[in-house]
Amino acid sequence: MEERSEQYLFERMPVPRAVAVLAVPTIISQIVTMIYNLADTFFVGQLGDPLMVAAVSLVSPWFNLLTALGNLFGLGASSLISRMLGAQDRKDIKFVAAFSIWGGAAVTLVFSFVTYLVRVPLLDFLGASPDTFAYAQDYLFWVVVLGGVPTMVSLALGHLLRSEGHARQASTGMMFGGILNVVLDPVFIFVFHMDVAGAALATALSNTASVVFFAVQYIRLREKTAVSLNPRYFTFRFIRPVFFVGLASALATALGNASNMVMVHLASGYGDIPVAAYGVVKRIDQFPLNVSMGLCQGFMPLVGYNYAAQNYQRMRKISTFSWKAALVMSACFVACFAGFAPQLLHLFIPEQETSTLGASFLRIACLAVPLTSVNFLISYTLQAMGKGAQSAVLTFSRQGLLNIPLLLVMNLVFGLYGMIWTQLVVEIIMLPVSLGLYFLTFRRLKQER
Repeated sequence: MEERSEQYLFERMPVPRAVAVLAVPTIISQIVTMIYNLADTFFVGQLGDPLMVAAVSLVSPWFNLLTALGNLFGLGASSLISRMLGAQDRKDIKFVAAFSIWGGAAVTLVFSFVTYLVRVPLLDFLGASPDTFAYAQDYLFWVVVLGGVPTMVSLALGHLLRSEGHARQASTGMMFGGILNVVLDPVFIFVFHMDVAGAALATALSNTASVVFFAVQYIRLREKTAVSLNPRYFTFRFIRPVFFVGLASALATALGNASNMVMVHLASGYGDIPVAAYGVVKRIDQFPLNVSMGLCQGFMPLVGYNYAAQNYQRMRKISTFSWKAALVMSACFVACFAGFAPQLLHLFIPEQETSTLGASFLRIACLAVPLTSVNFLISYTLQAMGKGAQSAVLTFSRQGLLNIPLLLVMNLVFGLYGMIWTQLVVEIIMLPVSLGLYFLTFRRLKQER
């Protein structure tokens, strides 16, 4: 019965309903995850000290590299598992899953250890000033050095659950960690007076709790899943197909955070207030992008399954429906951010100078959201099809060839506000490139059939 239900979802359920079944729980979990990412900035901001907010903003791009590792191992394995299911090949799924979890945990442990060793020059590079250095070091220690492995593992476990259609359990696990972080933040910050370190400790503990939750779910799903977390199934045999797809997503996250690091570093030349303002805006601006990410992660198993089953017509319907949904949601966010920018910024940091500057930043930054969402979805569609090289080309072109060089040029020519306009310029250039590559890939599929 379970297999028949899974087959109906992937093969015959009406496209809008099938996307909703997998994407709605994932979008909800992404919203909750975004709320708990915002929680650190929000609760630290209530202390009224822009230096503490600036410290969290400085470390956030480096912390987000853990998402890159989670996508490298988790999303790459998830895409491969979905295609294995579509090709009716279930026997090797346990080996893919074991490599994803245990390989990812080992690499993240090395990443955390190296971060601890180079923490002083790293924070200098990220733009920490003498006033923000101690706060930034505390935050880095808890969320990356000690909390790095559980953060990466929780992301990878969520991806694996979604690969088999268990979107509800994956989303519940992410929401559990997010809600726990929102509860723990004010306790550690205000009750125990741990300030920035308290926010970081809450994040680390919440991600650890998510890992425990996911492990329990796999124990309960033992008879309904081909995935195994048993380390005895660990093998390097599937490193190439996992990395071939996962590398594109990891590259997107890594280069995106590299762009943020460059942006924060350049903004630090204008003082700590612009760094704090940009940090808050980046957290708010990520909200609609996380919704799009939830949509991406929801429809990827559907695309991968139907690609492997050579049902290209259904695969294309799933993709185009998702793009339309992303555009509608993004437009709603743009209207909200443009209309209520001052109120949103003041909510996160009551300090007048920072919130006023941030409101003007937000009204510019939100204009890129619809185009960014569509570019995201096209890249993830290619990843779901196993077209890692094409997706990597789009990612590198967008973030490496365009974004970072344009940030430097726009800063030199137009100053602080020029950097805020950069994202919109990049997305306008990339949209026809992304669409062109997608339609070219689809046309080749029909010719090869």
